[in-house]
This record gives sequence, C-alpha cells and structure tokens, in this order.
Amino acid sequence: MITAAEAMVKCLEQENIQVIFGYPGAAICPFYDALTASNIRHILVRQEQNAGHAASGYARLTGRPAVCVATSGPGATNLITAIATAYMDSVPMVAITGQVSSEMLGRDVFQEADITGAVEPFIKHSYLVKDAKSLPRIFKEAFYIAGTGRPGPVLIDVPVDIQKTGIDFSYPESVDIRSYKPSVKGHVGQVKKVIEALAAAKQPVICAGGGVILADAAQELIELAERCDIPVVHTMMGIGVMPSFHRLSFGMLGSHGVEAANYAVNHTDLLILIGARVGDRAVAAPGLLEQRTRIIHIDVDPAEIGKNLGANIPIVGDAKVILRQLLEADIVENHTEWIDRLTEKKEAFMHPAPAQDGRVSPKQFMRMLSAKAAADAVVVADVGQNQIWTCNYFEMKGQTRFLTTGGMGTMGYSVPAAVGAKLAAPQRQTLAICGDGSFQMQMMELGTICQHHVPVKIVIMRNNRLGMVRELQTLQYRDNCTAVFLDGSPDFMTLAEAYGIPAAHVSSMEEAPAAIDAMLQAETPYVMVVEIGEGEPTL
Repeated sequence: MITAAEAMVKCLEQENIQVIFGYPGAAICPFYDALTASNIRHILVRQEQNAGHAASGYARLTGRPAVCVATSGPGATNLITAIATAYMDSVPMVAITGQVSSEMLGRDVFQEADITGAVEPFIKHSYLVKDAKSLPRIFKEAFYIAGTGRPGPVLIDVPVDIQKTGIDFSYPESVDIRSYKPSVKGHVGQVKKVIEALAAAKQPVICAGGGVILADAAQELIELAERCDIPVVHTMMGIGVMPSFHRLSFGMLGSHGVEAANYAVNHTDLLILIGARVGDRAVAAPGLLEQRTRIIHIDVDPAEIGKNLGANIPIVGDAKVILRQLLEADIVENHTEWIDRLTEKKEAFMHPAPAQDGRVSPKQFMRMLSAKAAADAVVVADVGQNQIWTCNYFEMKGQTRFLTTGGMGTMGYSVPAAVGAKLAAPQRQTLAICGDGSFQMQMMELGTICQHHVPVKIVIMRNNRLGMVRELQTLQYRDNCTAVFLDGSPDFMTLAEAYGIPAAHVSSMEEAPAAIDAMLQAETPYVMVVEIGEGEPTL
C-alpha cells in the first residue's frame, strides 16, 4: 500500500512524464514530498500562470500532454489564464492542483477556491477527486482525454487529505469512456465529394490551421497542394505548415495578415479549411464568404464545423488521416494562371520598408533574424505588434516551429513557453520574441531560466508603448492615447546583468547583424533589446 500522493507520482511515471512545471504550497505538499523519490524533473517557475505556459510550450514540441502543478486557492486561480490559453489553442495539458481537505470543501476556509467550477467554460474535462482509489483511473483518463481528438487541457483537483490516504496501486492499461469516442477517419462519401470539388475548381485555396500541426499532417498537406497545384494560406496557428519560400505558400490571412493571402480567400471558388476555427481575426465577414464560394471544412472537432462559417462539404476526422484518404485518389490538377496572379501579390510584400525614424525596422529585423536563425529553430512570439511582425516577416524554413497564443492572445506567454519548448527539445535553437510591455508580465522567469540553465534567447522589441493599443487609439479614438505609456520600465540590460545573463542593445539596422550573430552563437541564455520607433505601424 502507498499513499495517494505517491500514486499520483507513479501515474505520471506510467505516462512517461519526464518534466513537470509548478509552484508548491501546503495543499499540494504531499505530492511534492512523494515527487522527491522520482526521477521526474521539476521546474520551479516564479508564478503559477507561467507553469501552464511552460507546459504548453513543452506539449507543443512533443505532441503529448505536459503537466503543470499548483496549490489550492490563489495557486490554482493563477493557472486559469494558462488553462484558457491552452484550451483556445488546443494544447494537450494536464493541470494538477491541490485542494483543501474534503471535509472543509464549501466552507470558505483558508486558500479554498472552486477551481473545477472556475475553469468549466474553458477546460476539456475536469476532476475533483473524492475517492483516493479512483486516482489511477482518473489520471489514465485525463491523459487520454487531453491528448486525443481535439487536444486540450484537463484539470485534476486533489484535496490534501485524499493525497495522504493509503491505496493499493494499479495503473489501468486502457481507457474506455462511453461518451468520448473521437472520430478519426473521414466519411468515404464526403471524401469523394471533396475529390469531385477539387476537380471542378478553377481557383482553389487551402487554408491551414493549427490542427494540421497538431495532427502532424504538414507533409500530407504539402503533397496534396503540390499534386493539385493549390495555393496555401494559413491562420496564425498554422504558421510553419509550409516553408515561407515555397511557391504555393502565400502567408497569413485575416485582419493582420498579408495581401496575397486575403486576396486568395476573397477570390477563390473553393476554400478548403483544414484544422482551423475560422475566428473573427481570420475571416471578418463569414456571411459574404459563404455566399461567393464553396467551402470544405475538415476538423477533428465536429463542434467547430459550421460554428463560424457554413460548410458545403463538412468532414469530421483527423487531418492526417483524411489527407491520406484524399491522396489515395491520385488526383492531379493544374492552376498555373491562378498561382501566377497570387505570386504577383506575394512579391510586392517581399521587401519591407525601413524604419520611419532611423531606428530599427522591426520588419527588416525579423527578416534578418530569420535568415540567420537555425533551420529548425523554435520561435515563440508573444502578443501585440511583436507577434504580427514575427508572423508576417520571420520566414519559416522547412523545420522551423512557430508557437504563439492565437485564440486567447495572452500577453506574457513567450518566455515561459520558450522555456518549456527548450526543455522539450534541448538541441533546437529557441527564440522568445516579445514587446517591452509583455516582457514585464513575465520577466520574473529570468530566475527560472538561470536556476535551471535554460539557454533561451529573448528579443525585446522596445518602443516604450503598448504598441498595438496605442495604434488602435490613434486610428479609432482620435489619437487620444491613454494608459499605453511604459514610462518607469526598468533598464532591461541592467536587469539581465542582475541575473548574470549576457545582453545586447540594438538601436539601428547597422548594429543588428553582428548583435544577432553574437546572440545566436551564445551557449547561454541571452537578452537582446531592440529599439523600435514609438509610431512604428503593425502592418
């Protein structure tokens, strides 16, 4: 017989979990005590939200559920934003929280919060453990639910008295949840309709979403696009599906996308959506799009099909499996005239303008950084102008992996997510891109980076403004800029020095090449502060 806390650790070992991210407290101390006897590596973050973001980065590199841990009350509630972020972006994650003793539930005792109730709108599933003997089954189910179908976060809330209870441990070999049966293979009849639609289309377009990456279906998508000569655009979460320089790659669509991608979607006669939510930033007027083109929507989550955009041919299933079904048909098409027209739009975007005030052009800087970065670099963008500059101007090579928070748009994501990504793939160059506003929401994680020797490279695009909000106020609120000035920010170079992290300051494009080389060649963590003009536009 062992304690339930020891059983929790054994469950993680059975799931081959090697790294977890967390912050301890009294209600989760039995678990932490048991963890010391395990080879599982614990990464102590400096704030619980960042444990969730780090687990997100780790999960997105491995393709498997990652684990974050917090105590009850404020520890658990600090995880909420990270859980919501993972839910919106379909990231497989298991969050473990301590809870007050079972007999105290509902009495508003010290550090009690109904965390299962709090996360209900944005969690794939949650458990409040009431019987210690059920823990092995719950853990088995949690990892299965988090990682199958449309991935997402699962919460396990464990009262402290339950953790101390003795149980006979046996880990289940399989899972059978009657109400949870994700579809994988596309319906044969619907696949046939897609093939017929492809043959009839004159100006088809594939829109690749994050679901293509989650399904590891990029190669199948590229093969279909090349065989049928179909241009590919992508959502923000679909960046990296196809190399930027590929003749059929036409960039990100939407309100912050590029002209070629939006032109393609606005003039297509067949739009093939694969693993995309069709959010408002991607398609601002879905009703108009429905009227003027045929739409195929492929998604593993049936709830997404038709939610934001009506589909003429819906297919529920795994993107990789369905793309292979289509490739079995051996269809070949040619759309040279259509591709040539889009290529003209694409080429007009290839040469970003210089900075308006002689400082660093963020667009040119991103092009330069991408040219010098490793082919298999992991690039983690935060939220704001820095995100859009990275999305549109950092050129994706064959194995480049791009991470960001697309659905929730959570500032303070990039550094902890980069830490998780680097720990998941230590051999890959890992870059975190953020603004001076978002960096100050996460700069405490420099301590985590130093303590655990995580050599991530952090690029801070500094304009002393909340740049995107400032731009919004300028354009839509009569230039009445308020609460967007970051006066009082620290000297980031001195801050890096305080942590013993090498740093560089770039104030012009002439300084950029040598500074980028020094950062990328460093074997340690690195901070680069890049001076951007206060009025630099997003697009």
